[in-house]
Amino acid sequence: MMFAHGFGCDQNMWRFVAPAFEQDFQTILFDHMGFGGSDLTAYKVGRYATLAGYAEDVVTLGRTLGIVDGVFVGHSVSAMIGLLAAREAPELFSDLVLVGPSPCYIDDADYTGGFSREQVLELLDFLDSNHMGWSQAIAPAIMGNPDRPELGQELTESFCRTDPEIAKRFAAATFLSDNRADLGPIDARVLILQCRDDVIAPVPVGEYVHRAISGSEFIMLDATGHCPNLSAPAETIAAIKAFV
Repeated sequence: MMFAHGFGCDQNMWRFVAPAFEQDFQTILFDHMGFGGSDLTAYKVGRYATLAGYAEDVVTLGRTLGIVDGVFVGHSVSAMIGLLAAREAPELFSDLVLVGPSPCYIDDADYTGGFSREQVLELLDFLDSNHMGWSQAIAPAIMGNPDRPELGQELTESFCRTDPEIAKRFAAATFLSDNRADLGPIDARVLILQCRDDVIAPVPVGEYVHRAISGSEFIMLDATGHCPNLSAPAETIAAIKAFV
């Protein structure tokens, strides 16, 4: 079972969830290139300009470890990264758990992504001009749960630890991505975990992903915000265990 973290985070974000599966699975945690303990000397601007580069890393890691019919658990942008990896190498994963997935963050015609293009560009400009200020403003909103400020503070600190240039490029690769065409039928079983009051991946987005992936399962968690792996780990664990 492979766990993949979201934007500005690292594998530590799974510390409340992954241990619950260690008895039944070999659990694999890793840091996307540019984050956590990854080797920054191996970072290549061109490779990581789009989510495809991160998906290629997942495929390489999976094949190196000899994974066959594994379970991929991807949070936020890693949900789409895992989906891309599963399409490139379908033998790797028989089950995909997409936590707060979004194939496109920008509203388009009858599609609700949650942001206008202008809002996304303003967000990227803010990040480019003031990485620390952006992190302090955006991370608590992403986390939600204002009654538990320590969660927002943890995410803020994680964002602030990221190299500003890498953060800017990954943010562009994330928020300007459009993977709606990569949904559709897939051999793997798919579980979509949706949070309430999620400013990054609102409910209509999760419902869109569910409709677009035929045969997928959709669970609306009681958790709020965008990071149930931190804010509601017990509920997240229970939903995944019932699926796998």
